[in-house]
Formats: sequence, structure tokens, C-alpha cells
Amino acid sequence: MTDGHRGGSGQQDARRRGQGELEAAVLGALGEAPGPVPVAWVQERLGGELAYTTVITILTRLHAKGAVERERVGRSFQWTPVADGAGLAALRMRKVLDGEENRHAVLASFVTALPPGDERMLRDLLAQAAEEEED
Repeated sequence: MTDGHRGGSGQQDARRRGQGELEAAVLGALGEAPGPVPVAWVQERLGGELAYTTVITILTRLHAKGAVERERVGRSFQWTPVADGAGLAALRMRKVLDGEENRHAVLASFVTALPPGDERMLRDLLAQAAEEEED
């Protein structure tokens, strides 16, 4: 085979995907779960292309981020989503913001870089959140 050959196992293809993409896929699978599920259920729902240990690693990272919960059942865990893909993105954004010294400058820069439609949406969401706090 030539050096340009791109064939390979599903595991090799999975390694090419970014961590965020794998996390989103795992969260998507958990979102379809009827309740808490084991790693094998998630792995099967993803088409079995990821190694069992890879799925455990992703779930453990999601747990550390607060996006999933786990409950010990026997010698293993059952997993439940806390956040969906949008919630995971929000957790990432908050983590980045928490790591910055000047939150005001970061938020100001973020807002001024938004397209007009997104800025309006953000303003509407903030107004809605303020109204809900008043109720």
C-alpha cells in the first residue's frame, strides 16, 4: 500500500477526531438512553467503533467537567447525562473564562466580536434571565 493510503480500523479513524467531537458523540448517545447505562451500552450506541477504554476515558473526562453523572453498580458505573452538547460547550466556555484574570475584558471582547444577530440573542437571553430572577 502507498503512504497515501487512508484505510484502517475504526479505532484509527476515531483517533483523528477531536476530543470535543468524541465528547459530543458520547453525550448524544447518553441523551438517547432510557436511564443510567453502562459503558458497553454507550459503546454499542456509537457503532462499536471506539474501544471500550476510549469510551471510559471520554466518560471520565465528561464527569470531571460536570457533564455526566455516574453511579456505582456492582464493580462498574452507570452513566447519566447532566448536560447536552450545548451544555458541554457552555461548560467549556465557563472554564476558559474562569481561567482568565480579567473576566470583564474577556467578556467585553467576546461580546464585541459577536455578529449582530448573536449579540441580539445574547441580550435577549440576559433580559429573560433577569426577568426570571425577579419572579
